[in-house]
Amino acid sequence: MVSPRVLSFLFLLFTLTSQANAKPEYPYSVCITEGGEYAPDSTYQTNLHTVLSRIISDTQIDYGFYNSSYGQDSDRVYATALCRGDVTPHTCLTCLNNSRLLLLKQCPRQKRAVGGYGECMLHYSYRSVLGYYDSDFRVYLRSETNVTDWDQYSYVLKKLLPILKVKAATTDSNLNRKYASGNATGPDSQTVYAAVQCAPDLTEAECNDCLGGAISELPKCCNSRSGGVVIKFRKKQQITSCHREMRCAYCCLFWVADLYLHLFRSEEANKTFSEVGTNNFSDANKIGQGGFGRVYKGKLFNEQEVAIKRLCSISGQGDTEFKNEVFLMSRLQHRNLVRLLGFCFEKEERLLVYEFLPNKSLDNFLFDPIKRAHLDWKTRYKIIEGIARGLLYLHEDSQQRIIHRDLKLSNILLDADLNPKISDFGFARLFNVDQTQVKASKIAGTYGYMAPEYARHGKLSTKLDVFSFGVILLEIVSGQKNGGFRNGENVEHLLSFAWTNWRNGRAANIIDPTLNNALGDEIVRCIHIGLLCVQEKVADRPTMASVVLMLDSHSFALPVPLQPAYFMITRCSSVYQFSEFGCLETGSNEQKIDSADASTNEASISSLYPR
Repeated sequence: MVSPRVLSFLFLLFTLTSQANAKPEYPYSVCITEGGEYAPDSTYQTNLHTVLSRIISDTQIDYGFYNSSYGQDSDRVYATALCRGDVTPHTCLTCLNNSRLLLLKQCPRQKRAVGGYGECMLHYSYRSVLGYYDSDFRVYLRSETNVTDWDQYSYVLKKLLPILKVKAATTDSNLNRKYASGNATGPDSQTVYAAVQCAPDLTEAECNDCLGGAISELPKCCNSRSGGVVIKFRKKQQITSCHREMRCAYCCLFWVADLYLHLFRSEEANKTFSEVGTNNFSDANKIGQGGFGRVYKGKLFNEQEVAIKRLCSISGQGDTEFKNEVFLMSRLQHRNLVRLLGFCFEKEERLLVYEFLPNKSLDNFLFDPIKRAHLDWKTRYKIIEGIARGLLYLHEDSQQRIIHRDLKLSNILLDADLNPKISDFGFARLFNVDQTQVKASKIAGTYGYMAPEYARHGKLSTKLDVFSFGVILLEIVSGQKNGGFRNGENVEHLLSFAWTNWRNGRAANIIDPTLNNALGDEIVRCIHIGLLCVQEKVADRPTMASVVLMLDSHSFALPVPLQPAYFMITRCSSVYQFSEFGCLETGSNEQKIDSADASTNEASISSLYPR
């Protein structure tokens, strides 16, 4: 799983508030009327406060299981506590203290109650918690969100949970924890996270039995829900030579589909990512660098590999990008969008945690003479279709319409099977359904991929992403960079080069030679679609819905494209970056713009790293 802390994010609100003031997450309380109430200022109340204080002050036990009692006869109070298997002793005791306050507030007179937060559970009673058999007592907690295909999710859980059950039950007893977590791929390439835990005093057979019962109750608890928790109480009776001892079998399981974002507590994240995950952000773990920060390869506690983006602490723009990315990506879920697994922020530190994609970005493959050989036409077409479907989701199928604003090859990541995933939503913009175009107060993006109406006048619409997609499509087909490439002694501009050759019936000149001079109808059709997407006028460009239809149905008639934007008759004689200003000399492959003014003449160009 992202971390076993996944339990705590079921009810996480996507707000960027200070963690110093953040409240404990995922509260629940069950006030049990059986047993009656105690009187104010009674001996029972005093004993209850005493036994709870004992538990939260116990620093000797470091494995998260506490059992205590206090008082005499009918005023005796019994309490048991269990912390999740991955939390530190400090976090455990803090959670138990919060649980104590929660139960005393929510159940002010009940002699028996159970409750807690995502990281712990507290149970107290007027009779021995360990010596009474509650055959029907369990706690169900469930997400308010439904999944679209419960049968498939249920199938994944039925395979994953038994594995975790065995793992938890057979955990080394010296660790005094019976906890296991893991994840599996669910429908639509989503990840399902799960964890199980038993009280540490249970035998292997007892833990297996208890967890097996909890697993069997999942349909009753959480049918069609995207996440849930089952906490089950059972009694185990033992006969010894001197007395009869009763032991309680606590166990719980929790699971969630990855439809929610995880906020790591800053103190935990610093240890998790800095010390454990990235070797203290060493250069050996660095896998990339962007305009606002560096990206490191790391690992979570369950050995899951992740990519951790550490934003520049002195960059105000980086702070804005961070908030924008978290706000938007927490609402997005699509197989062709990179998954943001979590984030951390404290003072000036900003961390974004993504799924790790081993093949890095598309430009890393396309412009590498060795790796490019792996990109046959079938693979390239799959990548083109995936990018198109990801954009269609952003523009029309997500909860809110979103314009990416910085779509380019380096922001298309590839998984192990070379499936594309759109990344980097720092410049993305929400767009109302009834809007067709707005004026951007700030120009942001990368020259070469920016539509002319946006680069020159700040006019923003979904057709900006369509233009960027067209540039990317032509780059994929040709294997050439859009900013300028050598063709003999000349330097060509990709859009102009593609248009001139397509119009003159020389489409073969556009196609990447490593495709073995293939000239199929599908490749030529893709060039045609790419040219339609990079038209000068906004109205002449298709929507992404039309693009997907064009790619899916070869019987769909394509309109004839006109001359593309930024068409250049003359060529520059040395290596230049092309933009709407003509030939602009630059020392990098990509020229980013981040201007507070939408005016063309006053647009500032920052010397930033390619992202």
